[in-house]
Amino acid sequence: MVVTGRLAAAAVLAALFVTLVLPSWPGVLLATLALAALIGADLLLLGSPGALELSREPLTTVRTGRSIEVELAVLNGGTRPARGTLWDDWPPSAHARHRTHALNLPPNTRIRLRTELAPDYHGDRVAGPVTLRLLGPLGMAGRQVRRQVPARLRALPPFRSERLLASKVKQLQQLEGRNTTTIRGQGTEFDSFREYVAGDDVRTIDWRATARANDVLVRTWRPERNRHVVMLLDTGRVSAGRVGNGTRLDAAIEATLLLGGLAAAGGDSVDLLAYDRRLRTEVRGIGGKRLQLKLMHALAGLTPELADTDYRGMLRDTLQRARRRSLVVWFTHLDAATLQEGLLPVLPVLAERHRVLVVSVTDPDVAAAAAHRSGAGDLYAAAAAENVIADHAVARETLRRLGVRVIAAAPDRLPEALADEYLELKRTGAL
Repeated sequence: MVVTGRLAAAAVLAALFVTLVLPSWPGVLLATLALAALIGADLLLLGSPGALELSREPLTTVRTGRSIEVELAVLNGGTRPARGTLWDDWPPSAHARHRTHALNLPPNTRIRLRTELAPDYHGDRVAGPVTLRLLGPLGMAGRQVRRQVPARLRALPPFRSERLLASKVKQLQQLEGRNTTTIRGQGTEFDSFREYVAGDDVRTIDWRATARANDVLVRTWRPERNRHVVMLLDTGRVSAGRVGNGTRLDAAIEATLLLGGLAAAGGDSVDLLAYDRRLRTEVRGIGGKRLQLKLMHALAGLTPELADTDYRGMLRDTLQRARRRSLVVWFTHLDAATLQEGLLPVLPVLAERHRVLVVSVTDPDVAAAAAHRSGAGDLYAAAAAENVIADHAVARETLRRLGVRVIAAAPDRLPEALADEYLELKRTGAL
């Protein structure tokens, strides 16, 4: 049972009555009985909490940084009106607004109550219990219960680079529509014949076609469509480092979404594996328009794991899923420890079977510290920053000698840099 301020006011009036009018034990008894009668009348005429049916959508999705209204349907299936207050509980990270609602439901009436949610970070939020406080017609006493109405809010990654997707897709369409490459080797499709010019590889000469023509003819090739792209996200402790306004994993997710949309537009199938000590999430063999939404849902609940990544396990799972030659895009961090202990033992095996592209997020604060030397105190920070930059340069050169391409850029530049590298691979026929 709950009581309200009205009952407290009535108790004050009863106390004044006893004090001024009937200052005796019978007066106390009379006032007490009057208050008890008011409470009893409210409880007897109270609408039944069990008669209220609560329902809502089990899953609601929204982009991070945007707001959405979630609906809670309330049906009064009882014979008495339901009056009171309802609180819709959500985690603090959902930033719920307007979650307190007044109830005044006649019998057999349904209403929809809306709570506004505005999450500022991707992931799932589970709704808490719905609290119902029903009061009698006098508004002095009532009952309070809690009901579980399962629901989740899924905040999808913000995908701020979506504005770049249309222009990159247009470049890809122009590339595939007009350009042909004159390269030879695995992973290309025959396009047409043309006359031999000085500098062409003699291995591209088609001698049968030349025998039927008056000129020496060479074969031209175009990049294959429907290639396979495997994106590996390192979700171990190195991905938890703060870079700019987020983590390295946040920047990798942003670049992953742009590359996935571009690859889908290029007719490629895409696999995604997020791995640390175990496989955290995956998307397999998806292409076309479904890919973007599938990637967003798979990446929504992904957070860094504060543990060292099992790189051999990641390699094993990748090779199991990528049977044919693919473009493997590996998002990780290029510090000396990660390179020596994690990447170098497994990259030669991976690079032998696939074309590998390592993607790393650079810290703009490190570059700023290396350039800022206005005082003696800045020299130590600048020296440390220069050491970090030099280590990354050594790591990139080491990977280049293994035949592995490297993309390293600041968080705001990384998605576009990766998309441009993908287009360059398409243009040269290396993909």
